[in-house]
Amino acid sequence: MPFPEKYLDLFDKNKKVFLYLATVNAKGMPQVTPVWFDTEGDYILINTKVGRLKDRNMKERPEQISIAIPDPIDPDRYLGIRGKVVSFTTDGAEEHINKLSLRYYGKPWTYREGEQRIIFKIEPTRFDEH
Repeated sequence: MPFPEKYLDLFDKNKKVFLYLATVNAKGMPQVTPVWFDTEGDYILINTKVGRLKDRNMKERPEQISIAIPDPIDPDRYLGIRGKVVSFTTDGAEEHINKLSLRYYGKPWTYREGEQRIIFKIEPTRFDEH
């Protein structure tokens, strides 16, 4: 599902726009995290550490994903997205987090001992334009 044209500026790879990712835990409670993100075609890519709560939630409940991407200049303007995880992989995840770190921090990612990264590919199934 293509991103709405009037919100494409929120996906500009030259901007530092954060995404708020909502997942659902085993007890049915929401868990919301601000995250860096990237896109691949009409998909959203999220990179996280293996074992984190959002990692477990997305693996266990891949169809219960909600996202909000606020405009960093006008927070009353945001794009709400409902979606589902269509795949996840550790292949290329270290390179991907480094690319995101350069974009958001302007410097390479600082790896922590024993850390393994994972990329989640999310397919939007519905957009809520605000």
